[in-house]
Amino acid sequence: MDLHHHSNHHLTLSKSSHHRSNEWIFRDVPSDITIEVNGVEFALHKFPLVSRSGRIRKLVSENRDTSISRVELLSLPGGPKTFELAAKFCYGNNFEITPANVAQLCCVSDYLEMTEDFSNNNLGSRADEYLNHIVCQNLEMSVEVLRHCESLLPLADELRIVPRCIDAIASKACVEQIALSFSRLEYSGSGRLNMSRQKCESDWWVKDLSVLRIDLYQRVITAMKCRGVRPESIAESLMSYAEKELTKKPNTQNISGSNDHERAERAERLVVETIVGLLPVEKLIVSLSFLFGLLRSAGMLDCSVACRLDLERRIGSQLDIATVDDLLIPCFRQDSDTLFDVDTVHRILVNFSQQDDYDDGCDEEDGSGFESEGLDSPSETALFKVSKLVDSYLAEIAPDGGLKVTKFVGVAESLPARARMVHDGLYRAIDVYLKVHPFVFVFFFNGKFGLLTGILHHPSDHLQSPSGGNSPLAHQGLSESDKKKICKLIDFHKLSPEASAHAAQNERLPLQSIVQVLYIEQLRLKNALYSSDNHKPPQSWRITSGALSAAMSPKDNYASLRRENRELKLELARLRMRLNDLEKEHVCMKRNMEKSSSRKFMSSLFSKKISKLIVFGNSSSRGSSSPSRNS
Repeated sequence: MDLHHHSNHHLTLSKSSHHRSNEWIFRDVPSDITIEVNGVEFALHKFPLVSRSGRIRKLVSENRDTSISRVELLSLPGGPKTFELAAKFCYGNNFEITPANVAQLCCVSDYLEMTEDFSNNNLGSRADEYLNHIVCQNLEMSVEVLRHCESLLPLADELRIVPRCIDAIASKACVEQIALSFSRLEYSGSGRLNMSRQKCESDWWVKDLSVLRIDLYQRVITAMKCRGVRPESIAESLMSYAEKELTKKPNTQNISGSNDHERAERAERLVVETIVGLLPVEKLIVSLSFLFGLLRSAGMLDCSVACRLDLERRIGSQLDIATVDDLLIPCFRQDSDTLFDVDTVHRILVNFSQQDDYDDGCDEEDGSGFESEGLDSPSETALFKVSKLVDSYLAEIAPDGGLKVTKFVGVAESLPARARMVHDGLYRAIDVYLKVHPFVFVFFFNGKFGLLTGILHHPSDHLQSPSGGNSPLAHQGLSESDKKKICKLIDFHKLSPEASAHAAQNERLPLQSIVQVLYIEQLRLKNALYSSDNHKPPQSWRITSGALSAAMSPKDNYASLRRENRELKLELARLRMRLNDLEKEHVCMKRNMEKSSSRKFMSSLFSKKISKLIVFGNSSSRGSSSPSRNS
């Protein structure tokens, strides 16, 4: 848009520089006023300026006594470049109003009082007309003008430049989405009007909003929500903005000291907290990987507690689609002994288990949480997925020497007991933890320390010398009570035969746990023998296995029966191996007894034991040769 000012004098405006100052001069008339703007001087003439600017007219009237006046304009919006455009307008020179300078022209015209009160078609009305009829009719132009308003606040807000641009952006985005929705309408074969199922294309303006500063961007997204813009589009815009602001490389030339580094960190913290506050309330709108990325950034930047709790709650609502790598969140606290942030994962698991509580709260208080979409509590399928996820996570963090027993147990107990159908994964994680955190005895004798077995793995285990003399044995690291507390997490009835066989020979387990495993194995053997004789599983087997249930579906019952059938075959194979071991022991004992003096007595005694073994062997496997008979 060209601005023309017809002057009867046909004056031509030119610019020259001398000693760091810009001078505007007529070719025929010497300048009679000097305007200074932020250290830059302009040699101008009074008449064209006072005819357009009410502020300069007042300043000149105060200096009528001197032939050449000098005026200093403090805090002029836009600086010397914007004043240069205003001076051109006063002198009648042509220049174009663009989205890059219209905000500055509106502000400088208000500062210089270039309104209709002093001249018709003044700069203020021209710039305001361009803003209303050109800029606000175009979304892309409105974004550009809004970006140039960042250095003009709060004056740009007072002149309603910013609100008009924000309202124009939100309105245009909403109108475009409505038009796109109408374009997807189509008639079905029955004559009904339906929405096409074709995938909706991304909104073109998503990346354009990324150029805005975070405070203006927040106002734009809030206006879009009020206008009814789709949550998917808002989520896409938030992810694009976060990717641009949080992954950009810092400018090492501008960041020279610790103050600049802290300033950049505060800016990133503000971005994270603002984006979290703008996230849509609907579930499954924002990708889970993006939420975990924000959570890591929030921990690294030490964001507010409310920001991190909000992210943890959102992640907990869709934890069943997470992976182990997502949960491996580094711990950024300097006083932490662990490599990973176990406390955060524990809170996420608690949020997942208590989704029904959150949903009840959302029903009672509108807007206090995010929408439940009819999910009152975690489904059984989601529970099973998360239980496997937690067991894998425990196995990953178990090698951390600084991981305390309370944190390990807290993560394992964060899910209800019904979540784990099989405890093999939990047993594997506990076995790794016991291997890395051994039970170590340390003794002190004659002023010297010594180790009886193992080594100290915990980095915080510092040995301090007693006051004097010999001290009794004292254990460091993992105590016996801690081992029992951890092993209580395992339901040995829900271990597979392979895991039970491993646990029965695991020296790292407490004696009480090993006895429990052996007892369960004995019950399984009895049930296996009983089932082999009666061709049907007894009631005791069904109770201890925990696999069959009247409430289960036929498909699950069939899978459970197949699993128990495989376990039964393994138990029978183990039984035959044990009978072979008994056979070998019997042969050795018989040879030893033959060398003794009481051969008759011992032979009669062993004949009774052999008869018992023969009965046991016949009952265990029909139609097969007895191992004792072969001996």
